[in-house]
Amino acid sequence: MVVGEPTGLGTILTERFGGEEDEIYRASAPGRVNLLGGHTDYNDGFVLPVAIDRRTGVAVRPQADSRDGNDPSDRTVRVHSTNVGETRTFSLDSPTSEESWADYVEGVARLLAEDASNPRGFDMVVGGDVPMGGGLSSSASLELAVATALNEVWDLGKPAAELADRCWRAEREFVGVECGIMDQFVVALGERNRALFLDCRTREYERYRTDDDVRVVVTNTNVGHELVDSAYNERVSQCREAVELLDESLSDDVASLRDVSVAEFEEAKGTLPGTVRKRCEHVVYENERVREAAAAMESGDVRRVGELMGETHRSLRDLYEVSCEELDFVVETAETLDAELGSRMTGAGFGGCVVSLVRADSVEPFAEAVRTAYVAETGIEPDVFPCAVAEGSRVEDRPSN
Repeated sequence: MVVGEPTGLGTILTERFGGEEDEIYRASAPGRVNLLGGHTDYNDGFVLPVAIDRRTGVAVRPQADSRDGNDPSDRTVRVHSTNVGETRTFSLDSPTSEESWADYVEGVARLLAEDASNPRGFDMVVGGDVPMGGGLSSSASLELAVATALNEVWDLGKPAAELADRCWRAEREFVGVECGIMDQFVVALGERNRALFLDCRTREYERYRTDDDVRVVVTNTNVGHELVDSAYNERVSQCREAVELLDESLSDDVASLRDVSVAEFEEAKGTLPGTVRKRCEHVVYENERVREAAAAMESGDVRRVGELMGETHRSLRDLYEVSCEELDFVVETAETLDAELGSRMTGAGFGGCVVSLVRADSVEPFAEAVRTAYVAETGIEPDVFPCAVAEGSRVEDRPSN
């Protein structure tokens, strides 16, 4: 059984919680990698991610209604994770106080329940092959898989973009991560063989076809990070400080770093403290790189996209300071290989994954070269795997009656 395959998860659900498989709703959602746009999303900027063919699956069975002799007001939720090997229980009537992986499920369920006419509790099994804590957005993948299933279970009729917004709010308000909308948006609205150019302020987007002769290859360094406990929220705070200072020094209103052009930054950078100046410089120039990469992708210039990815990694390393030795080593190794067109760390940083654009006919030798060099340098076995550019969250199956 593929870990995230929803049919297999349905079998686990009936074995663990009872009931029949024909009562089960199934949904799934992909992980993602971000080609360009590192830490620009929560600054109202631009990003260029793709959904990938690593997915999170969920199987859900709602509590039976009163015709079956059950209490129709039962709002108890039982959720089991095959990845964690743990079952958690909570009630939709009162939030839990203990932090756990189930917070992502609970936060999404609570926000969606606000719009449901009769949000009964449910049993759920979740599982997938999106690496947890690897920078491939396992959290957004879980959130959208849950939201897509509950959209069916509670008959909400919400479009994918609205589900993405609810999941984004759940991560910010319930889990406590001050993330931008990028992860949830591409996980919900990704398309096969298409990159998504997204304006994180307006949420307007365009899709660009990916090159058939180039593959996306991910190297998981297997150096983990805990997003909430990392310096992520500190970077958010530093960007807000930059906004406040630039709003005072520039003639135009500055609501976010998205509003600052390269010329304006160069004019006003002397007013910023050293660390805040570095954070701001990365975001301002990164927004320009994303726009240039989108134009290059539209014209089929994948080599330029790769060059910009390398520039992004160096900026994240030196100015935003969210890389680490292992990520840097993988990028530097990849850049020595003829098959590589561009590489950068992806995700929040402080560990996790590197994404590379690699010539399709050279994926296997590229992966072996990176793996061998990384093991020799660190003693850690990485996971190096090609990814297809995949579609977003979807309903896999629903009861027939």
